Amino acid sequence: MLLLVALSAIIGPFIFLVLLRMSAVKGMTYSAAIVILLALTAWGMEGKVVFASILQGTHKALTIVFILFGAIVLLNTLRHTGAVDRINQGFRGITGDMRVQVIIVAFLFGSLIEGASGFGTPAAVTGPLMFALGFHPLAAATLALIADSSAVPFGAVGTPVNVGLSNLPGAGTAFFHDIAVKTTMVDLFAGTFIPFILVIILTMFFGKEKKLSNFLELLPWTLMIGITYTGSAFVYAMLFGPEFISIFASITGLIVATLTAKKGWLLPKKEWKDALKDDFKVDTKQSDMSLAKAWLPYIIMIALLLLTRVIPEVTAFTQKAIDLTWTNILGVEGITSDWELLYSPGAVLVVSAIFAVIVQRKSFSNVAKASKESLLSIKTAGVSLIATLALVQVFTNSGINANDLTSMPEYIAHALASTFGSMWIFAAPFLGELGAFITGSATVSTLTFSPIQLNIANQTGINSDLVLAGQLVGAAAGNMICVHNVVAASAVVGMSGKEGDVIRKTLGPAILYGILGGVGGFILLFFL
Repeated sequence: MLLLVALSAIIGPFIFLVLLRMSAVKGMTYSAAIVILLALTAWGMEGKVVFASILQGTHKALTIVFILFGAIVLLNTLRHTGAVDRINQGFRGITGDMRVQVIIVAFLFGSLIEGASGFGTPAAVTGPLMFALGFHPLAAATLALIADSSAVPFGAVGTPVNVGLSNLPGAGTAFFHDIAVKTTMVDLFAGTFIPFILVIILTMFFGKEKKLSNFLELLPWTLMIGITYTGSAFVYAMLFGPEFISIFASITGLIVATLTAKKGWLLPKKEWKDALKDDFKVDTKQSDMSLAKAWLPYIIMIALLLLTRVIPEVTAFTQKAIDLTWTNILGVEGITSDWELLYSPGAVLVVSAIFAVIVQRKSFSNVAKASKESLLSIKTAGVSLIATLALVQVFTNSGINANDLTSMPEYIAHALASTFGSMWIFAAPFLGELGAFITGSATVSTLTFSPIQLNIANQTGINSDLVLAGQLVGAAAGNMICVHNVVAASAVVGMSGKEGDVIRKTLGPAILYGILGGVGGFILLFFL
């Protein structure tokens, strides 16, 4: 009975969003109400703790809304300055094939942003870019979420590893380095196939003609790009540790993908454009803006993200200058929500929009106009996120109760462990995936479940490094289906209210990614 109560945080969203196709506003509100009621009754949480958790969720929702606002402001500003049209001309100069564009934009450029930022920023940036290239909004949101996966364990300059594993015995530089290497080894069996999976989803779900040849003819090129990314990630993990894996691997992939696409290596001669929106018209008018100037705001964005996360003095300033963190909400110890305003990717995105009009020599009215448009477009997403994060925080804080029960996440984890036993290597990624699905963070998932993963590995005699690597790979897969990521990705392409449609498209790849991660871990058991 208690297991069913704990699983309500998963079952509710699945029923309301996926099966009943409700909007996130309705579906997550109903789900949150059910979880809150069960937390108060069956789990024995006090009303004060539940209310503090709801306030914590509301505060965290505002931090995500701010990131969404920044992403949409930057995109709308670049639309008004004409930079988006110039960027699109640049992509078409490389290739007009939408299958190749999705790899370059969503997978590789998105991975670069993930490596620098994390926090759901990649999908919020690459989704609108694909929409501007002519992708259907549902396709743009879906593909942006699936693409933001392999880079996640090393996102935000290695945060899921360095912070997510920080509460384990022996945590330190050498330990993090070893786990990073093992994670990239496991991802050779999973992440390598993400480019091909993206092409399958694009052609079979969004193409007008559902032909197998539409994705099979891209198999050689996508596998080359996949192994370029995961193979170079393994090398960078060996050389540098977790911090710069996603950044360096994505840059390597971008160079290889751009050069091979321009020369047509391993690509069919006919460009595939079968998923273009019906009303989309290619702007044939040549822009007078240089491609470098059009891209400069995104380059500034990545540079600012890295500066605020790599240089200690800049990090300290941005974390302390405007600190809106809410500590020990309602006096409940440990219920806290962090929000260092200048450190947030949202602030970096807004600053990048301001730099855009400066470097492109346009009027500041473009930023003002973009800001008004952006505020209007995130209203529905804001309500959805408040309900979603309220559920997440009640679920996460459920260990604070009068019945001496472990938290709901831990209860689920122990139930899974007793079921799988010595075959845990296959289940480890799915525990990480479950954590990311609920919390929306690979870091929080790893912080929550890595001690349990380590305990199970020690009890069963399985290589603990591979089990922890499975946790990180699974947390990356959970990024595809996490409700608040889906809400954010849908909002930036004008798809608020269609979150269930997105999850139905991303659920299969998320499960497949978890399976491949488990298989990879199992194979590596025989070599390590």
